[in-house]
Amino acid sequence: MHESEINEILQQVFRENFDDEKLCISDSMSAEDIVEWDSLSHISLIVSTEEAFGIRFSHSEIERLNNIGEFKSLIFNKLK
Repeated sequence: MHESEINEILQQVFRENFDDEKLCISDSMSAEDIVEWDSLSHISLIVSTEEAFGIRFSHSEIERLNNIGEFKSLIFNKLK
């Protein structure tokens, strides 16, 4: 899967999870940039991403993430 495909799918996951069709994610964005992104929505976002890509994340992988760019890199590496 190409990076552009990952970005498209992840964009849709974010839009669905935050119920905002106009939400545009960027690599530098983090939970601090989206008001609705709390601990519960974080879990929902992770589960939705796992389902969308058919992958699973470990707790330690999720803990190390600082922004959406790192999240996309993790997804990309898991799909290799």
